Amino acid sequence: MSEGLMMFGGIGVLIIFFVIYYFVPFGLWISAIASDVSVGLLDFIGMRLRRVSPPSIINPAIMLKKGGIDISLQALESHYLAGGNVSKVASALIAAQKAGIPLTFDKATAIDLAGRDVLDAVRLCVKPKVIQTPLVAAMAKNGIQVKAIARVTVKADINKLVGGVTEETILARVGEGIVTTIGSAASHEEILENPDRISKTIQDKGLDAKAAFEILSIDIADVDVGDNIGAKLQIDQSEADMKIAQAKAAERRAMAEAKEQEMKAYEQEMKAKLVEAEATIPQAIADALQSGNMGILDYYTLKNISSDTEMRKSFSHMVEPQKQLPKRS
Repeated sequence: MSEGLMMFGGIGVLIIFFVIYYFVPFGLWISAIASDVSVGLLDFIGMRLRRVSPPSIINPAIMLKKGGIDISLQALESHYLAGGNVSKVASALIAAQKAGIPLTFDKATAIDLAGRDVLDAVRLCVKPKVIQTPLVAAMAKNGIQVKAIARVTVKADINKLVGGVTEETILARVGEGIVTTIGSAASHEEILENPDRISKTIQDKGLDAKAAFEILSIDIADVDVGDNIGAKLQIDQSEADMKIAQAKAAERRAMAEAKEQEMKAYEQEMKAKLVEAEATIPQAIADALQSGNMGILDYYTLKNISSDTEMRKSFSHMVEPQKQLPKRS
């Protein structure tokens, strides 16, 4: 009986030991105490119950303590539960303090929760970054295309990281400035002779307004001449005008042919009516002779006139104009 109790007691002690070891990581606790981080056993038990990983809180707390920054464990745990990266926030606070950048814990956590890399942002405040625009093409007033690539040196602005526009917007604004500058030039030669004109125009516009980055400089990396867009547009316009003229000519030709067919139909109709009218002439003459409206002499006079007319027509068809023979030299 006593042996059974001793065995169950030993098992109970082991269970209690493993439970305590799970809730209280002794190695981490000793490291915290050695680093002068105030943490108790109940703090570890509370973290486990709240499903918070103790190393994710204690290690950043040790970093901050060694860096001379005093942040409570409750604040670090709250940021962890909100889905933030406590380790990066701690590293960013230490880097900002070393670089002399005013960065508070609340601002750092806000930047982290906004989805930005707060540590990378602090580094960008210390070491500027160079971003390059894609090839931007625009047309000068003389119709010549100019292509340019710009390199933009930017520095992060801690105060505008939350809600400020990103690198993509900066590149879009710079591209817009390049197009505006080239488009306002009288000729492409002005841009080729003074490429810094693009940089000055862009910088004067204040493109870093409401941006998470401050533009330090804009340098034109490459300028090249493209196609003669003006000439191509004129050629396209000429071809379009020619097609329109051809279409109108075809329309007029079709209308003329339709008019001609209409006139032919009208002539055939008139001939048919004339033939019909001539067919009634003999009957009308006979009626006139019977009624006494026309005498026999009038009839023969009409016949003579008709015969004379037919003879003249036959003569006109028989006689052809003689061709003039070439003179001998």
